[in-house]
Amino acid sequence: MSHLLSIIGWSFLPGLATSWIQAIYYGFTIRAGSPKPAPGSPRHASHRRVINILVVATYLAYTIYEADHDLRTVPSFYQDLGVPVSAADRDIKARFRRLAALHHPDKVGADAHGDAAGYFIHLKLASDTLQDAARRFAYERFGPEVVAWQKCVTAKDFVSRGVLSGILPYYGVAAAAMYVFGLFGYMEFGKFYRWLMLITLCVFEVHAVTRPTFTPAVNVLNSIITRVTFHAPYLPFQVIQLARKLTITVYIALSQIGPLLVDQTQSRQRVAQDGEKALQQGLERLEAIAGQLDSDAGRLMEMETAPFKGDAEAVSNLQGKMQEWLVQNTIRADPMVRDALGTSFRKRRIDAPSGARGNR
Repeated sequence: MSHLLSIIGWSFLPGLATSWIQAIYYGFTIRAGSPKPAPGSPRHASHRRVINILVVATYLAYTIYEADHDLRTVPSFYQDLGVPVSAADRDIKARFRRLAALHHPDKVGADAHGDAAGYFIHLKLASDTLQDAARRFAYERFGPEVVAWQKCVTAKDFVSRGVLSGILPYYGVAAAAMYVFGLFGYMEFGKFYRWLMLITLCVFEVHAVTRPTFTPAVNVLNSIITRVTFHAPYLPFQVIQLARKLTITVYIALSQIGPLLVDQTQSRQRVAQDGEKALQQGLERLEAIAGQLDSDAGRLMEMETAPFKGDAEAVSNLQGKMQEWLVQNTIRADPMVRDALGTSFRKRRIDAPSGARGNR
């Protein structure tokens, strides 16, 4: 709950942090005297959007680290006794005897007697819990609070108590909160994925606390962590706590980063659509102008040839003159035609016999 409240409390500050970082960014990237992007301009809005995404993503990444750090600061019973998770009962008993010989209140001085007594009681509680098969099963899945469940004896009793008093109320409150927020227009972005993550996490928890051994997901996570870092392997209840905090972090990311990414994508799509629309309008105008020019050229041609209608000799003479004009002024004036004619003339001079006219 404190993790959720801290994230929600911070969620109102990214605007202020973004403005501060954006001012620093402009101070480093824009020369003195050069104009800065005006607030409200597309460039200023684009920079603000990117900086806001980075600010929120950085803090959310920190919350994940913080959640893991909080788990590390509270060692498990296995770490307190210094035994592996797979330790047998006799190994736990032998380890407790060695620790009792060192930390028994009678073995320490009078000055540390009070602290030693408390630590010895904690070690005795850890040893008794891990040597009881049912309580050890419950501790690995529900955490240290199972030591207060005095009426539970069997593993079934612990699972029933944990599901009814822990899992179902938690997800009932979470589902009700999401529904109420939805009625007021909050948490609308990614609603489907929010509900999907909530249901998936609930199924994972129920599966993790009812399975006789660690779930494959927990085993895979522990294998990765122990190989990459020096982190002690997680117990199922620690994985559940971390998954809950991670889910809350993802919810906050959907609320703050998701709309920014969608706005950025939509702005790019609008720019592309505006460009396509402008191109289409330009083509339509060009087509209209071409049609108008063709119509005007047709009317001019009809006006020029009107005096010659019905006179076959005049039409034939006109066609010949137009053909000659086209050849002289259009075809021969073309650069490619001139190059071809020049090449032909040069070749003719080269191939002509000695003394022929036009040959050098």
